[in-house]
Amino acid sequence: MPLRLPPLAALRFFEAAGRLQSFKLAAAELNVTPSAVSHGIVGLEQSVGIELFIREPRKLSLTPAGEDYLRYISDALALIAIGTQRLPNNRKNRTIALSCAPTLASRWLLPRLHNFSDRWPNVSVTVDTSRRQVAFPVDGFDFAIRMSRAPQADAGWTKLFGEELVPVCSPAYRDILLDAEGNIDLTRATLIHVMPASEDWKSWLNGKGIDAIDPAGGLRFDTIQLAFEAAAMGLGVALGRRPLVDSDLASEALVEIDPDMVTAETAYWLVSSEGADHRPDLVGFKRWLLREADAFKATTLENARALFR
Repeated sequence: MPLRLPPLAALRFFEAAGRLQSFKLAAAELNVTPSAVSHGIVGLEQSVGIELFIREPRKLSLTPAGEDYLRYISDALALIAIGTQRLPNNRKNRTIALSCAPTLASRWLLPRLHNFSDRWPNVSVTVDTSRRQVAFPVDGFDFAIRMSRAPQADAGWTKLFGEELVPVCSPAYRDILLDAEGNIDLTRATLIHVMPASEDWKSWLNGKGIDAIDPAGGLRFDTIQLAFEAAAMGLGVALGRRPLVDSDLASEALVEIDPDMVTAETAYWLVSSEGADHRPDLVGFKRWLLREADAFKATTLENARALFR
């Protein structure tokens, strides 16, 4: 039995008017007259048998039923747009949308991204670093890179690499922490925390078996980038996360105060949208990203071995 659907034009009028809370603004967005929007929505209300808007002289608002209906219609229209965009040969120049944490994007992804552009010159990559949760496929993303202890029950999760935790600070601040014997006294340090991080100083101290330091005190920031910058300015000791801190260590803006690293329980995972294996450009991007991750892990292992030669 075929699905009984309201007219698509009326649904577009309803979505725009509900989102903008205005028939006039919806008409301008859709390049029609306000009268056409109003009549279309009246027809939709008659079709579904319920009022969707509360119409007042200077105000337009959704009824409770209209608010609920708008969520479904917005998602449905978004899916239609995304599905159309993903049709083979829909566009000569394709765009890949990736959601990624800002520090990982700037410190690990961006320095490597030119390698993909060289191989796929007609494919654009959009990187979104907002912290909102990505819903596939409604939000329009093809991939996301997420921190997690384990993959979700989804075949679209592929592990990229893990993190190593190591305390870091400025060279000058390290000198302040030296005791009379020339050893680092971490009990004298101001600890720099990253508030959203699932693993922070408590994880490192537990991993090292240190219980003489209270991890509660110190400075707190909402991004890893700010924590590293604060440490470089001599404000305290941050918990470095390799590979994110590697460039700071290479430039000696930050130095390790303990050579023993603690392996984090969480790791970076590439999350693929459903159907990502059906577009050549998405398949190419995924394979490229996994190769970059493998190369990074191999380099990290080789550097670690070099320390013990």
